[in-house]
Amino acid sequence: MTLKSNPLYHRLSRQTYLGRQVVAMLSISALLAGCVANAAPVAGLGGRAPSPSDVTNYQCPQTDREGADRYHRQNRRHLAMPTSGYPTPPPPLAPPSPPPPPPPPPPPSLAALAEVAPATSRAAQSKIGLSATMPSVVVTGTRVAGGQMERSTERYPAAAINPVKQTAESPVSTFAMEVDTASYANARRFVRDGSLPPADAVRVEEFLNYFDYGYAKPQDKSAPFATQVVVTPSPWAESKQIVHIGLSGYDIPRRERPPLNLTLLMDVSGSMMPEDRLPLAKRALALMAPNLNQRDRVSMVVYAGAAGVVLNPTPGNQTRDIVCALEALEAGGSTAGGEGIRLAYDLAARNFNPRGVNRVILMTDGDFNVGITDPRALKNYVADQRKKGIYLSIFGFGRGNYNDEMMQSLAQNGNGTAAYIDTMQEARKVFDNQIQGTLFPIADDVKAQVEFNPARVKEWRLIGYETRALNREDFNNDAVDAGEIGAGHQVTALYEITPVGAPGSVDPLRYGAAPGSEATTKSDELGLLRLRYKLPGEDKSRLIERPITVKDEATSLAAAPESTRFALSVAGYAQLLRQDPWIGSGFGFADVARLARSAKGEDAFGLRAEFIELVDRAQGLERLPGSNRE
Repeated sequence: MTLKSNPLYHRLSRQTYLGRQVVAMLSISALLAGCVANAAPVAGLGGRAPSPSDVTNYQCPQTDREGADRYHRQNRRHLAMPTSGYPTPPPPLAPPSPPPPPPPPPPPSLAALAEVAPATSRAAQSKIGLSATMPSVVVTGTRVAGGQMERSTERYPAAAINPVKQTAESPVSTFAMEVDTASYANARRFVRDGSLPPADAVRVEEFLNYFDYGYAKPQDKSAPFATQVVVTPSPWAESKQIVHIGLSGYDIPRRERPPLNLTLLMDVSGSMMPEDRLPLAKRALALMAPNLNQRDRVSMVVYAGAAGVVLNPTPGNQTRDIVCALEALEAGGSTAGGEGIRLAYDLAARNFNPRGVNRVILMTDGDFNVGITDPRALKNYVADQRKKGIYLSIFGFGRGNYNDEMMQSLAQNGNGTAAYIDTMQEARKVFDNQIQGTLFPIADDVKAQVEFNPARVKEWRLIGYETRALNREDFNNDAVDAGEIGAGHQVTALYEITPVGAPGSVDPLRYGAAPGSEATTKSDELGLLRLRYKLPGEDKSRLIERPITVKDEATSLAAAPESTRFALSVAGYAQLLRQDPWIGSGFGFADVARLARSAKGEDAFGLRAEFIELVDRAQGLERLPGSNRE
């Protein structure tokens, strides 16, 4: 590690530099930590929501405005480049004086630690992400402390895997569509660290929706969706078929996009100190800043032992002010996530733009351990704000205390999305390459319903979407919340079906009508796909219908489109990771890898190649002694 890449060097040099410029201020996070440590109230930050008169924008040194702007322009490419392992903070705005002491030796990466640990310890990591007992170092951002790594407290929603249903008894499937991708990125982190993820951490739909399948895009924002349906033989179950449903959203041209009212809610508690948390979150948002314009407004709220505003509404083209506010943040203190959320929504409401997109963006490891601790109360609060037109997007960071369950619940009830950021490559994907979809919704409350024809389909199961299931009657009820779809986003859903005449999963009824025994007027239809959605700002939903017919069938798996075959490889990988009981025992990671390689196709950002690498790694981890996850 060079002197200038040492995080301790940057923290000291920034304070020294600001001191020389006679800027008498403390970072907001240090101030919040002081409130907790001394139990003394500080004006504007003592547990209440500061009024507009309590807060001021963070100002970079006035004598180096041009230098700050020049630095950001010169380093935009550097910030956007993917890196391996943990990112290092960007360099300071000006050289320090006097020079700091020599830096400590660089900490080893967690991946490197996993490599030197015995193979048997990796198997024990499967439930906790990292070994609870192996001698190691604890990486805390700027220090390396010897000792044992704390046991993981990561939390994931427990959802039973969808069952196989008999079409004659239950022909209709209804669920809320979503574009979350957090589960895939989080599972990638586990595999790279040398362990298979916990089964509950795997949501198949978030694996599927991580990838671009090249679906044809709609050309009219008033009809914002185009659909694609393919029916192909299953690669993992003989005599069964897969119905591949693809949905592509309208991509808003940048010149036509609405203005933004963004409120950044930054977790600066002590748990956010490691390099893969607050430092990575700051660099991720730095990628977003150049995509904003003068019509946008950006505010920033932080929370730790208390909550406060560090950036009042600022035009989006004032990149320097936004980046400087980010650079002022440091982690320390306990977490009052609920209080921070209240203040962020308060600020978003005060600056509400009825003609724009109003969104709170939460950057956290999800460790909500102070403040509103009742998940139901927090969920209801976020749902109430959704009804007022304020979206919520949540981006998770870190490992060990990652609260996936809480973030999923809040995102689903806040009409928003959830993603997990583990590297700068992922940050670039979300905050640069896919920034339109991240920030700008094209449809709200998107629901899907498939009715299967019992004359053609004996039984079916939906692969994934367990946490997004809806009742049949919810489909036509516009008061029932569902998923948000962003500009240019794609949504993928897969059904496994058993054709009439093929062996089923259960015995036929003795006294009921056999599947296919009654004639149907639509004998060439396997089913009917229905979609409901609302345009942003509208209360009444719109309907799209499309039959699924024999014309959608591929003659063989090899004849299926490349996009379908790659989607099947992704679904197979996810089902193996979560130990899906419906996937055949003769289908393994090697089969997934072969299928993915045959359908890799165009791979502009290298995500498909990375997927194949992860599958190969998972196959190696599966062979380790004791790798079975209990």
